Amino acid sequence: MSEAMNETVQEVENGVHNYSSETDWVKPENPVTLERLEWFKDQKLALMMHWGPYSQIGMVESWILSDEDGDWARNDVDWTNDYEEMKREYFDLNKTFNPIRFEPRKWAEAAAEGGFKYLIFTTKHHDGFCMWDTQTTDYRITGSETPFRSHRYADVCKNLFDAFRDKGLAISAYFSKADWHTPYYWAPGTERGTHTWRGPSYDPKANPELWEQFVGFTHDQIMELMTRYGRIDILWLDAGWVRDGGRVSQDIRLGEAVERARRTQPWLLAADRTVGGPYENYVTPEQTIPERPLNVPWESCITIGTSFSFGFEDRYKSGRQLVRILMEVVAKGGNLALNVGPQPDGRLPKGALRSMKELGAWLKAHGEAVYGTRICAPYFTGECAFTRKGETVYCTYLYAGEDSRVSETITIPYTGTVAKVELVGTGEPAAFEQNGAGLALQLPASQLNGGAAPIAHVFRLLP
Repeated sequence: MSEAMNETVQEVENGVHNYSSETDWVKPENPVTLERLEWFKDQKLALMMHWGPYSQIGMVESWILSDEDGDWARNDVDWTNDYEEMKREYFDLNKTFNPIRFEPRKWAEAAAEGGFKYLIFTTKHHDGFCMWDTQTTDYRITGSETPFRSHRYADVCKNLFDAFRDKGLAISAYFSKADWHTPYYWAPGTERGTHTWRGPSYDPKANPELWEQFVGFTHDQIMELMTRYGRIDILWLDAGWVRDGGRVSQDIRLGEAVERARRTQPWLLAADRTVGGPYENYVTPEQTIPERPLNVPWESCITIGTSFSFGFEDRYKSGRQLVRILMEVVAKGGNLALNVGPQPDGRLPKGALRSMKELGAWLKAHGEAVYGTRICAPYFTGECAFTRKGETVYCTYLYAGEDSRVSETITIPYTGTVAKVELVGTGEPAAFEQNGAGLALQLPASQLNGGAAPIAHVFRLLP
């Protein structure tokens, strides 16, 4: 990527990643990758999980370690003003992380029931703690200082990936290219001293031997995941500041690692987020939905609660809210990655499970209008979400809340040719008239019960 392009891409704004523009996206030349992008666009819904020792303190993952990000990341640090001691305490959380109530099959069952099609799991966040049995560092879930090391599910990634695959879900391995624990990245005694930021503590160009150690360390970790943990469908790469160019050039020769991985897993998609170029196969808005449909593959990661990592007093979105978010994303051509932060004991929060179950029940009846669809004008109007599968158009008519009332006649702004309208979920026909505003639909009598509005009515518009 050119320097000019690097300057236009801002990776992090108060901890929330912006996303690459459509002009940064490079269409893959590999026909297998193109085919897998069509598969990706069919999936629509991912379960994302941020989990690690940080869940014990119920705070944002990793970011309190970065002094430059302290103005927003340390708002909840209320036990000390000594941030050097706080960093030591944070890095020592591995010594007490013992999630003995972790049951990977229950997680996979909840995901399948919720209608999710693939898992995005944090194998390693910026703090460097590895959730797999890596041989590159002892700072891992199976490490000598981690009490969970002797548990039957100690290799979290292995057991989790196996359980989700058994339920038919694909696997996306989240991996941070930064590592704030290894001395190859934040190196003691280098020019920054104890002052930390999200980048390395030294200039890689001035310390090429140290940087090369970090590159080798990173490649080794990626290849462990790619060769020892079964089929991986997506390598989801975070820490977009680790790249060639930018504020401090940090070339980890990612292309070498991805192409090497594809010799073992030729179907692998790469999401080198916010970087652009040939290894950002799709773009990844965070906690936001684009204002308009994008003409490139994309996936929004949005929390079911209010944060990516577990919070003891978190509040969770309702099933109704999740359906509205999902349908806006899908109508604009994207996938939705809904994030839940597991508890420190290994269970999923009850509030998140309840919302996932509500979403899954809705998708079981109406998923025809979601999975495997593509965009269709007028896309998303706030009240209506349009999708298409072949010649069939779907309109999901969303109700704002449970206090909404169902009207006998609904007008939807679709002006294409329609010969027949059916209600998805029941198959009942709906009488209609076409006019300048679109379609005036007559709801079947079975839907006029005078009670609370459903989450949505979904119509199948047949030509």
